Amino acid sequence: MKCLGSPGHFICIIVRDILAQTMYIQRGGKKVEEQGFVIRGVTHDVNVAKIALLGVPDRPGIAHKLFSVLAAAHVDVDMIVQSIRNTGENITDIVFTVAKTDLPKAKTVVGEVGQELKVLGSIIDENVAKVSIVGAGMYGNPGIAAEMFGALSQVGANIEVISTSEISVSCLIQVDKVKEAVNAIHDRFFPEK
Repeated sequence: MKCLGSPGHFICIIVRDILAQTMYIQRGGKKVEEQGFVIRGVTHDVNVAKIALLGVPDRPGIAHKLFSVLAAAHVDVDMIVQSIRNTGENITDIVFTVAKTDLPKAKTVVGEVGQELKVLGSIIDENVAKVSIVGAGMYGNPGIAAEMFGALSQVGANIEVISTSEISVSCLIQVDKVKEAVNAIHDRFFPEK
């Protein structure tokens, strides 16, 4: 581990085998053994908006078209989910998030691309927040996402969008549930001893 910064203000970088059960962290010149912390942190972001395009034609190149135009407009997209509708029609829904500061540009793009593609409609929701758990130890540890979902359920936070990677799980929920959700997730993964 390498700690960078001035006295009292450090950023620590930990490099370890993700399959190892034990890791060592250097703190104040002492080597400390830590076990069992699969999750290293719980974060949230209230500066997000959800955009959903409904009834998008399900054919090659559609996602490329939409996200290329968003990129050209300098709109940074975060969570992306595409789901197929079970309607017998060849359509899908695409949901993604953007920073609230990018929302005006994103609305313009979605309106133009949506009209060109003849989508059924769009939904924009600014009353959402992203909560995430992060940890390199998640890889190879089944059930982590289920635990997070259980914590969200416990406080009545409905999950609108889920996005995962090898080291994180992020959920989009209504913004009024963020504080409760973060506390519940934290309590689930970092119980008081």
